[in-house]
Amino acid sequence: MNKYLHIVCLDVPWPADYGGAIDMMNRIMMLKKLGVGIHLHYFSYNERGTPNELNQYCETINVYERENFQKGFSFKLPYIISSRNNEKLVANLQKDDHPVLLEGIHCTGILSLLDISKRKIVVRMHNEESVYYKELARSATGIFKKLYFHNESRLLKKYNHQLPGGCTYACVSENDISVLKNDYSLPKVEFLPTFPAWQKVTGEEGIGNLCLYHGNLAVPENEEAALWLLCKVFTKVRVPFVIAGKKPSKRLLKIAHLCQHTCLVADPTETEMNDLIRKAQINVLPCFNKSITGIRLKLLHALYQGRHCVVNDPMVAGTGLDSTCHIGTNANAFASIITQLYHQPFAEEEIKLRKGLLCSTYDNEKNTLQLTQWLW
Repeated sequence: MNKYLHIVCLDVPWPADYGGAIDMMNRIMMLKKLGVGIHLHYFSYNERGTPNELNQYCETINVYERENFQKGFSFKLPYIISSRNNEKLVANLQKDDHPVLLEGIHCTGILSLLDISKRKIVVRMHNEESVYYKELARSATGIFKKLYFHNESRLLKKYNHQLPGGCTYACVSENDISVLKNDYSLPKVEFLPTFPAWQKVTGEEGIGNLCLYHGNLAVPENEEAALWLLCKVFTKVRVPFVIAGKKPSKRLLKIAHLCQHTCLVADPTETEMNDLIRKAQINVLPCFNKSITGIRLKLLHALYQGRHCVVNDPMVAGTGLDSTCHIGTNANAFASIITQLYHQPFAEEEIKLRKGLLCSTYDNEKNTLQLTQWLW
């Protein structure tokens, strides 16, 4: 082994149970498979802890405490960045000149303290975060949350203009590439697709027996989508509809069980979620973001393992996956498409189309080899 790499993660990447963690963890595993020695650094600040499962993939692991809001708050820097500016992390990175992969703009506050002219640094942009926080502000219900997200979005937009041009910025979507190049004038912006856990299309031909919406239901955007489907779409189409995801609110639980043909599965295991996606006749995945950034892993999950997918334009914008989905623009269109598809077998031609698009774009080994070209 003659290649070593520092990876700085915004959060502990194990368990890989949400989009960002899935992306980070699969990248770590593939780099290890290709013989790269990994010095992992991550911030611990929640119930995810310090899992031993990471040891098998890394030469060394360093864990840092993220500053709480009182200590980490800054009027000049976004909290997601200021709370991760860590002197011990900088000291550890300065012990050698190995390349550095920073996972998320969250970890870039230390760049001014590193000599980036003498080492390769790649910043993985999981989203265009100023846009992401603008959307969080739009969908948040509490006034204090709205104010915090608005301020974070404003500070992030200002901060983006200060990002150094010497790093390579690896984006997950064409939309994000356009913003970084055109709005922030960054010279080295590249496309690096997300790293899904799924590498084979396993959706089964034939007909399933339910419609499914899945996602982290603690995220306001996902609760908004689930409520819209319950109240606007599945009042028009009376076929079995299941919502599945983590931490649903009491309100969502109550509304999901008001009708005999709708229900909610709270906190399903990975096995249960995979089983629901495979059994579904239609995965129904609307997105209500007005500004588009990143890519939703739940869309890839449904395309790799499920049958028909019904989405709206924001869900597929900038992904190149439009042809693999049925796209509706409003509640009536969703209801009409679901009615047409519910008894229509999922066919071999659609599986071939998905294999062609997904397996060429989201090949983790191929994309890891591309990443190494920017690091060495």
